[in-house]
Amino acid sequence: MTVAAPSAPSAVSTPVATVPLLIGGQFVESRATQWRDVINPATQQVLARVPFATPQELDAAVEAAKQAFVTWRKTPIGVRARIFLKYQQLIREHMKELAALLTAEQGKTLPDAEGDIFRGLEVVEHAANIGTLQMGELANNVATGVDTYTLLQPLGVCAGITPFNFPAMIPLWMFPMAIATGNTFILKPSEQDPLVTMRLVELALEAGIPKGVLNVVHGGEAVVNGLCDHPDIKAISFVGSTRVGTHVYRRATLAGKRAQCMMGAKNHAVVLPDAHKEQTLNNLVGAAFGAAGQRCMAASTVVFVGESKQWIGDLVERAKTLKLNAGHEAGTDVGPVMSCAAAERIHGLIERGIAEGAVLELDGRRPQVPGYEQGNFVGPTIFSGVKPGMAIYDEEIFGPVLVILEAASLDEAIERINRNPNGNGTALFTQSGAAARRFQEDIDIGQVGINVPIPVPVPLFSFTGSRASKLGDLGPYGKQVILFYTQTKTVTQRWFDDETLHVGVNTTISLR
Repeated sequence: MTVAAPSAPSAVSTPVATVPLLIGGQFVESRATQWRDVINPATQQVLARVPFATPQELDAAVEAAKQAFVTWRKTPIGVRARIFLKYQQLIREHMKELAALLTAEQGKTLPDAEGDIFRGLEVVEHAANIGTLQMGELANNVATGVDTYTLLQPLGVCAGITPFNFPAMIPLWMFPMAIATGNTFILKPSEQDPLVTMRLVELALEAGIPKGVLNVVHGGEAVVNGLCDHPDIKAISFVGSTRVGTHVYRRATLAGKRAQCMMGAKNHAVVLPDAHKEQTLNNLVGAAFGAAGQRCMAASTVVFVGESKQWIGDLVERAKTLKLNAGHEAGTDVGPVMSCAAAERIHGLIERGIAEGAVLELDGRRPQVPGYEQGNFVGPTIFSGVKPGMAIYDEEIFGPVLVILEAASLDEAIERINRNPNGNGTALFTQSGAAARRFQEDIDIGQVGINVPIPVPVPLFSFTGSRASKLGDLGPYGKQVILFYTQTKTVTQRWFDDETLHVGVNTTISLR
């Protein structure tokens, strides 16, 4: 299943591809009665049609994964690792193709699309190191002639539900680590942009993932609920909105499953007067408006401390220089948002910000982009004078809108951030080591950047969002995900040597 990525609108009517399911190693046409168009957000061109899988198709995918688990769980760990060594090579070889496909269906600029794929590729590379990651522990002679050791064994059939904003990275966060640890997997991509995900799945099969180990179903709420409820699925990983993530976590855990849900946020960047001005402003503009603000780790809120508020005008002028255009056009800084509905929601929140008394420093509503007049474009938008209680502060806008607050001191900024319910990420810009240390100690946020605006860790570590931004104790990659996708089995053993070891009857619980 390959869908070409168009570079411009076409007046010629061409057949629209249908996106298949993957069940038991075979790409199959769905028998669904409900379908959704996959739309280029810059042009409104229909790229493909995606089915909402039937309950019978979901059951078939789970059954295929369940049957494949019987043999896959016992596949030598070196065999599993070599599949992901091959997979990372294939992703690198197809990087340009994957980025073009991602840009066509999601709207990101080509460089940002390559970044999306690369951050997922890093997790694939980490999965290839599974031999050292999935090791247990051993203690020799815990009692006379007794050894104890642990095994990290796979759970069974696992599932992942991925969002529209990172259609390459997030799937690659999920199924490689689950499969590398010996599980089988059901992937449900976003129904809004599944094409690059499906191409990555094709490459995964080419790399050697056996039939039934990786399966794909498409759909909306009914399929999500079906995954949460299915008795043969042992664990679910989710990345997406807070509303859906909360629903998935509650429903999955009530059904007895493990669940990890990475959700929405309101990420604050704090600027102290001693920060390096040029680097700070460049970082803020990139982190706020990159990917059209459609990142759960976007620096969507800036807190200027003390005299640093004098930089607001400079920040606005820098944002004005960003080029708004279709993602595949050279030199584009900000592409379209995902859908017409998303654009209208963002416009509505901007209007609420004005009505609630915030100062609109830069207005990005309904810009004209020559050649792409039908695109879902929202330009960089900046508000100052923002206070808690305003909708533009309290809600995750998920668009290219930056809100600015002011604080008299670092302590006041920390207190304000800690009152916000979300805890995905935060950043401090300063040249003071003492201030940085106090910030990282006192801030109640899961991921902290010091002069780093988007502090998403590399896969050697784990994604550690917290509070209302995350449900579940373990992150989606790094060492934590090994624990999420495995169960620990502890073995205590004794071997008798009749000539040297004589043990009598023991009616206590102790080992002698």
